[in-house]
Amino acid sequence: MGTITAGVVLMRWPLISATLMFMASTLNIKLRRSHYPALAIISTMMGVSASCWFATSLLGLTSAEMATSWMAVKDTVIEVMSQTPPTWPLP
Repeated sequence: MGTITAGVVLMRWPLISATLMFMASTLNIKLRRSHYPALAIISTMMGVSASCWFATSLLGLTSAEMATSWMAVKDTVIEVMSQTPPTWPLP
């Protein structure tokens, strides 16, 4: 029993976020069938945010690590764009 309890305690955030994803998906389907597109979009955004929360919690990422990663990506993009040739055609 202790192992099951410890497993549930450690997995509480992924379980909650998985439940939120399921509820948002079900709500989205019901709202689209009832012709409430604005509420369906809101439930879609709730599902997307729950899935992002689920993925980051499974990977063990915190908001500080995500901010650091975003800054590294931003700096890399700026560095690459600063080294492009001036006559490089843009689409």
